[in-house]
Amino acid sequence: MYRGTFTALVTPFHPDGSIDEAAFRKLVDFQFDNGVTGIVPVGTTGESPTLSYDEHKHVIRIAVEAAKGRGPVIGGTGANSTDEAIELTASAEAAGCEAVLQVAPYYNKPSAEGLFQHFKAVANSTKCKIILYSVPGRCGIDIPVEVTVRLAAACPNVVSIKEAGGSVERVNQLMSAGLPEGFTILSGDDSLTLPFMAVGATGVISVASNVIPRQMSDLVNAALANDLPAARALHLKYYPLLSTLMKLDSNPVPVKAAMALAGHMEGGLRLPMISMGADKIAELRAVMASFNLL
Repeated sequence: MYRGTFTALVTPFHPDGSIDEAAFRKLVDFQFDNGVTGIVPVGTTGESPTLSYDEHKHVIRIAVEAAKGRGPVIGGTGANSTDEAIELTASAEAAGCEAVLQVAPYYNKPSAEGLFQHFKAVANSTKCKIILYSVPGRCGIDIPVEVTVRLAAACPNVVSIKEAGGSVERVNQLMSAGLPEGFTILSGDDSLTLPFMAVGATGVISVASNVIPRQMSDLVNAALANDLPAARALHLKYYPLLSTLMKLDSNPVPVKAAMALAGHMEGGLRLPMISMGADKIAELRAVMASFNLL
């Protein structure tokens, strides 16, 4: 069901820390004008941990308004409290999201059965499509393949998973696990998009597409069209940027710096995230200059 490039949007801030709504709306236009399939506001890249609940809901409403029906808006509404995830999901549905992204509950590390019951409760509370989000590096747990299969069977609106564990083998396991026809796997790591798609994934929820939406869309579209030479050429060309955005600091620090260098926003962060030092900014600037992105 979900195929293509979906941008995990940054949330622009003014220097005083307030949300820069004008910059955010321009960012949404920039994404759709450059061929992305859809957008994902208020995920990890959107700094969901430091937004208040009211801000969280407001940013999703702005995203839906700014998208103007040009593509799906997938609201980041996951939480480590089931009640909170249900509340945020209800707000996203009311705002007009067609789908929501549900991260594995972080910090409290539920059992496999607890994960199943959590996601099932969220899915049963909404008409939105559910995209599961397995990111063990941030959550301390992954979403087991068996739980994913059970959820897809029990909940017709559980239709996809964002796989951000850095393992092609996980994609292989999911592809051979007997998931329903139409259930899709999306890469959660830009640099692994092509390897994941080579074994069956259908696209990416991308950080890098904040900066290079056209290029990431072209890469994914080539892979979907089975044009491996074109997809590989784009992957190899932009790999230095994809890897730099992930290695310099924790996401979204590098990508927000990149967006500021490209003139899209001011680049502010909220504590505990802080800006990179001058040496890392210089490294990022050099890579971006090599792609004429400044």
